[in-house]
Amino acid sequence: MLCGIDQVFGGQQSAVRRRLRGARVGVLTHSAAVDRRGRHTLAVLEELGVTPSLIFAPEHGLEAYAQAQEAVPSPNGDGGNRWPSPIVSLYGDSKASLEPTADDLSRIDVLLIDLADVGSRYYTFVWTALLATRAAARANVHTLVLDRPNPISGNPATLEGTPQKEGYLSFVGLEPLPVRHAMTIGELIAHFCERDGLLLGQESAVSIIPTQGWERHRTAEAWGRPFVMPSPNMPTLETALVYPGGCLLEGTNLSEGRGTTAPFQLVGAPFLDAEALAEGLVKVGVPGAQVRPVSFRPMFDKHAGTVCHGVMLHVTDSLFFRPVSSYLALITLARSQAPEAFAFRTEPYEFETLPAFDLLTGSPAAREAIEGGASPEEVASMVALVDAAWRDVVGEAEARLARVRA
Repeated sequence: MLCGIDQVFGGQQSAVRRRLRGARVGVLTHSAAVDRRGRHTLAVLEELGVTPSLIFAPEHGLEAYAQAQEAVPSPNGDGGNRWPSPIVSLYGDSKASLEPTADDLSRIDVLLIDLADVGSRYYTFVWTALLATRAAARANVHTLVLDRPNPISGNPATLEGTPQKEGYLSFVGLEPLPVRHAMTIGELIAHFCERDGLLLGQESAVSIIPTQGWERHRTAEAWGRPFVMPSPNMPTLETALVYPGGCLLEGTNLSEGRGTTAPFQLVGAPFLDAEALAEGLVKVGVPGAQVRPVSFRPMFDKHAGTVCHGVMLHVTDSLFFRPVSSYLALITLARSQAPEAFAFRTEPYEFETLPAFDLLTGSPAAREAIEGGASPEEVASMVALVDAAWRDVVGEAEARLARVRA
């Protein structure tokens, strides 16, 4: 399997190499963007004689050690002295910081994007890439996407999570999209650009180098290369597999395991009964996963330093596991077990004041149903199902990329 950067380095994209060497290049990337040798994209470009005029970094920073929603300063972000180019953070303390400025874009001719994603609507890298692409198009700067595969697979059968309703778009979902979308960053950019009439192709606004040899119905387990963590709480492929459901916990006062070595797999709170929660979840049914009662103590974030009781989910079959349905059931059961202690998050979330759970689920329906005492099955039916038309969107993704390849 060859990602976009592998092809540029290996010579399959000699015209792209010549173009980059003769241009003022801005690079939007982070530490998880490595080639098949484990070399960072910036190091590969350096080998090819390409010195970026600017480096742009998404949420978590270039070196990916900033925690979720932690503003990274700009210029120079968290890059230290490792790279000689100025580093511009695209995740600061305001919405305005989320895209390149006109001044930034006036300093480049080509915006190269190489980001590792995890296949979930909430994960903000795809939205950073889309915002940057749109800003570059307005500035007549060509965007070149070096694509990477979706680690939790591009199988349309795994689509899950209803797209957001009007009024519930945010930086955890700038465009209506299923939660588990089964596409790559390049495929999503091509989809939205084509929908909006943005010209695509080598001599137009956007071009994309797709991954060669990706078996899209398989997960990163089949890649023959390590899973490189793209953010501090995304250490393994199994974390990525549970994340489309596990991130929903950010909208509650339940610990999603931040501050432990198994974020998003560990779920709990001091006020829960672990045995009862595990028993209830098994009774509802969690196909493709094993559920265990556990106790754990987060070292930071929610309930830091306090023992929490809850469950740990282990994915046993990624094809049958449905993370959104599973975690909606978990949250519903936790709330019914301790209605006085359980709470939905009310503080600002990703620069928005709407309830975080509503932004993540795409409407207030699930939250209101849970508060009204709905069953896990009823709640899942409101959020987990995806219109069959999205399968066609995913099915056309590779053909769409062929029309915009670099």
